[in-house]
Amino acid sequence: MKSIIFTFLLAAQIVLAQSGEFRLARVKYQGGGDWYNDQSADINLMRYISENTNLKVKAEYTFVDLSSDDLSAWPVLFLTGHGNIVFSENEAKKLRDYLTNGGFLYVDDDYGLDQAFRREIKKVFPERELTEVPYSHKIYNILFRFPDGPPKTHKHDEKPAQGFGIFYDERLVLYYTYESNPSDGWADPEVHNDPEEKRIEALKFGTNIVLYALTN
Repeated sequence: MKSIIFTFLLAAQIVLAQSGEFRLARVKYQGGGDWYNDQSADINLMRYISENTNLKVKAEYTFVDLSSDDLSAWPVLFLTGHGNIVFSENEAKKLRDYLTNGGFLYVDDDYGLDQAFRREIKKVFPERELTEVPYSHKIYNILFRFPDGPPKTHKHDEKPAQGFGIFYDERLVLYYTYESNPSDGWADPEVHNDPEEKRIEALKFGTNIVLYALTN
């Protein structure tokens, strides 16, 4: 399997040139939501990627504030939680600049995030709408195949899992999973007591997201 992904990773080398290792950064946001939850999720996803691809990673939990002047140091940002999100005008501008200049944001609704996220992302892209990403998109098959879209890791309101995105200059710069919650499947087994097959499915999907973000 490692040889399969080697070609994709060649395009990512410029992103990783400084440190030689990929690190995922969790977004710290205002508004009271639990942006910091399930910290083992980030670490476990990085370990899975390391074990199943040639990508060199640093398996650690780290976070970044959107007001930081150093957002460009992180090729992929991850945002999750259950509650409210608030982006200041400055944070919205910095996030837009980051995304339109090559960055990528993955957002996973951990249940209860949807309304606030949709409201705040309009501050970032007031002229664009979240649209459902077609199942033919590369994010669903870059390494592991997900012909029916994002996995249904947790039931939430028992609606179908959906993956939405924002495209800028034809590039998917933001990907958002709703009624899916794969990041819960990344967490340590005892956190949510998910079946092993659900956890592996979620880790494979997270791997696809990272590989897509680094190579497109």
